[in-house]
Amino acid sequence: MAHAAAAQEKLFALREQIARLEGRSLPAMAAAKMESFVSGSSGEERLSFDIPALDDALSGGLPLDCITEIRSGSFSDAGAATGFSFSLVGLMKARKAAAGPMLWIADSFSSGEMGIPYAGGIRQFGIDPRAIFHASPRRLEDALWLAEGALESKAFIATILEVHGNPKSFGLAESRRLSLRAKAAGQPLFLLRHAGEEEASSASVRLLVEPAPALERSLPDGSMLGGSIGHPVFNITLEKSRNPAPLSFRLEWNLDDRQFHLARDPGKSSFHKWPAHSGASLSASADRQDRPKAVGAVVAFERAS
Repeated sequence: MAHAAAAQEKLFALREQIARLEGRSLPAMAAAKMESFVSGSSGEERLSFDIPALDDALSGGLPLDCITEIRSGSFSDAGAATGFSFSLVGLMKARKAAAGPMLWIADSFSSGEMGIPYAGGIRQFGIDPRAIFHASPRRLEDALWLAEGALESKAFIATILEVHGNPKSFGLAESRRLSLRAKAAGQPLFLLRHAGEEEASSASVRLLVEPAPALERSLPDGSMLGGSIGHPVFNITLEKSRNPAPLSFRLEWNLDDRQFHLARDPGKSSFHKWPAHSGASLSASADRQDRPKAVGAVVAFERAS
C-alpha cells in the first residue's frame, strides 16, 4: 500500500513537471487526483473537537490518516504535551467507540528524563493501561522502523512516537516516509516532540502545547469550589495548519465526559491562604533558661596601634 501511494505521488509530480515544461496547464483530472492525494479531502476521516473555531481552523477537525506533531518548548512542558496526546486518544476512543490497543514508542533519552507513562493517570483519559504497548528502542532508527511497521499493520488505533529535540537522523525524508505509511494505512501517527524547534516536516498539523492553570471545580449549583483543582487545561497554538496565521486556544479536558471545552478566563482565584494557626496568638515566653555559654577561653590581644 505504501509503495503504491509513493508511486502514485511520483506519477502526479512528473505529470505536473512535464506540463510546466511544455508550457501548458496540468490536466484537470490529474490536478484533481493530486489535490485529493495531498490534502486528503476525499473520504478523509477527521476528529472533531466540537469547538467551531478550532474545527474551522482544522478544516473540520484533526485528520486521522497522517502525522500530527505535538511539540513542547522545553522538558518542563513535557507533561502537558504528553497529557494532551493521551486526551486525543481518549477522544478518539470515545467518538469511534474503538477498543483496540495503542502503541507508545519513546526514545531512550525521553524515557530516561521522564520515565514511562503512569497507569493511574492514563485511566483518567479513558484509556485502559492494559491496552497500551510501550517500547523504548535504544536507537532512533529502530523507533522509526517500529513506527512504520505499526502503521502498516493497522493493529493499533493510534501510534505515538516520542522524540526529543531535532535529531539529524529524523529529517524531512524520514518524516515523508512515515507520512506515506500513515496515508496508505489510514492510521494516525502522533509525533510527540519534546524541547524541539519548528522545522520542515510532512506533518499535516503541528501544535505547540503549553500548560495552563487548572480552574476550580464547579458545584451542582453552578458555583465554584474555592481552593479546589479542576480538570487539566492546555494552551495550544496551531503552528502548522491550513489556516494562514497561528491561532491559540485554551482547552479544558473533561475527564468524566472525555470532551474538550474552551476554558474560561481563570481571573482572580478564590483560593485563600489561611495562617498555620487560626486561633489566638500565644504570649511571648518569659523566664526561660539562658543560652549556653560559648566553649573556650577568651584571650585579650594587644592592639597593633
